[in-house]
Amino acid sequence: MSAPPPRLLVAIKPGDPARAAIDAALPDVPWAFEAESSPAAWGQVEVLLLGSFAGRGDDLKGSDLPNLKFVQGLYTGLDGFPFDRFAPEVEIAGNVGGYAPFVAEQALVLALAAARDLNTAREMVQAGRLRPAPDQRTLVGATAAILGYGAIGAEIASRLRPFGARLLAVNRSGTPVEGAERTLPGDRFRELLPEADVVFEVRPLTRRTEGSLGRAELDRMRETAILVNVGRAATVDPAALYEHLRAHPTFRAAFDVWWEEDFRAARLGAPFPLATLPNFFATPHCASALPAAQPRALASALVNLARYFRSERPLFIVDRSEYAGPASAAP
Repeated sequence: MSAPPPRLLVAIKPGDPARAAIDAALPDVPWAFEAESSPAAWGQVEVLLLGSFAGRGDDLKGSDLPNLKFVQGLYTGLDGFPFDRFAPEVEIAGNVGGYAPFVAEQALVLALAAARDLNTAREMVQAGRLRPAPDQRTLVGATAAILGYGAIGAEIASRLRPFGARLLAVNRSGTPVEGAERTLPGDRFRELLPEADVVFEVRPLTRRTEGSLGRAELDRMRETAILVNVGRAATVDPAALYEHLRAHPTFRAAFDVWWEEDFRAARLGAPFPLATLPNFFATPHCASALPAAQPRALASALVNLARYFRSERPLFIVDRSEYAGPASAAP
């Protein structure tokens, strides 16, 4: 007896662990990997689980899936998602929280690296020099502002609490969040900048947030502040950041995300030579590039897919109008 046509098309790399996870989460849903099936069999596909348009699924478009109703992203961010490939009535959701613990861990690594000036420390060790010690700071008792207090922001906050940090938060609505001394709505984030020793940028890249941390915002921050970005680089004006770091050597920035990210060519870049500055600390967008991350992210996405197949409304449906045109989406 032949298998029923798939209702779910999975555009991620095929593998036995993923197969087992999908079967366990959706035991009554016929599905297929995009790479292991033919477009001729996709006529009944209602749902697409999509990893990245920079890899698996890069040739998929709405016309291949005439019955498509819902797209679930494996990644959190939907900046650069090719919304125009899908009819307006197709709903699209990001995988909010899927990578949150790993991104939060990277945020703390970057904050500590900048606070303890690991750039200088590494140079000293390479030169065999013991003293004077680097210009070190501490997160103990520091004031931390979290811009974009969602799933990742909450995970960052939980890691800061053992340091006795004072927490300030920004979310869409300004609804108070547990543990934060103050919570402001997104359009008032600038009010918190002068108070923070560390600013964690976790906001998504949308029409509203793009370039919103510019010269005026950086000038509002403390001379000794640390800006950590694990959201999207383009929320920060790179020219303003470069000039600010050069003009304020005690200011530090620590990024895991980049303005130019070509995942197919495995290359990153920035419009200015930030990586040459001693007060810029960076990692190559690798917060979620570890073995434990993908199974957790898939499990998170499957929870939302199960809602759809139980005839419940999926969570985290995006408003397409918030996003600009296509680029390369990433975790």
